[in-house]
Amino acid sequence: MRSLIAASVLVLASACASTNVDVPPVEVDTPPVTSQPSTFDLAMNTVEELVEAGNEQAAILRLEQLIGKQDATEDEKAEALYHMAELKMGDGNQVWGAIEALDEFLETYPDHEKASAAEELRDYARGEATSLNFALEQGNLSPAEAFEARFRLGEHQNAADIMLANALTPANAYILDMFQIGFLCENAELTGPGYKLVEPDGTDRVVRFCDFGK
Repeated sequence: MRSLIAASVLVLASACASTNVDVPPVEVDTPPVTSQPSTFDLAMNTVEELVEAGNEQAAILRLEQLIGKQDATEDEKAEALYHMAELKMGDGNQVWGAIEALDEFLETYPDHEKASAAEELRDYARGEATSLNFALEQGNLSPAEAFEARFRLGEHQNAADIMLANALTPANAYILDMFQIGFLCENAELTGPGYKLVEPDGTDRVVRFCDFGK
């Protein structure tokens, strides 16, 4: 009897050993590798957010800071410089400043992929500056037109002088720019004429020239 039981156990063990059991592989999800944005990319995102919020002057100032960063690469400085020229030529209302930035860009990065675009933009800016200067030299502009021409060129102090001397109330876009640049401030202690300002987010302010009342 013992030999029969032993034989049965051996047969069973042999059968178990010869049985192929398929064990499914264990799959481990590997999270994708995501690269963190660089300091420069974050700064450029801030610039775009400022532009979208209607604060081109702060965006231009941020770009000037980026261009002056010692640890910025040449490619980063070139990108910031060209974008600054675009903003100054656009809603930044600094045609002279745009020309200077484009001159610097073309002198420093003559072989850059945007060199041709920079030359075209500079030619356009020079043409506009010539037209505005010619109109100012003719002396036939109204005070409001002279204010707008000076402001467009980027001669903001001259524009402010014309505005004060002629008791002008420019359109909201000009008041906003002058507020962002720092010519106009919201301060109850300031004197002089007040100008109603509506910011892009709908905020209402009454602003005055910052130098009045100091």
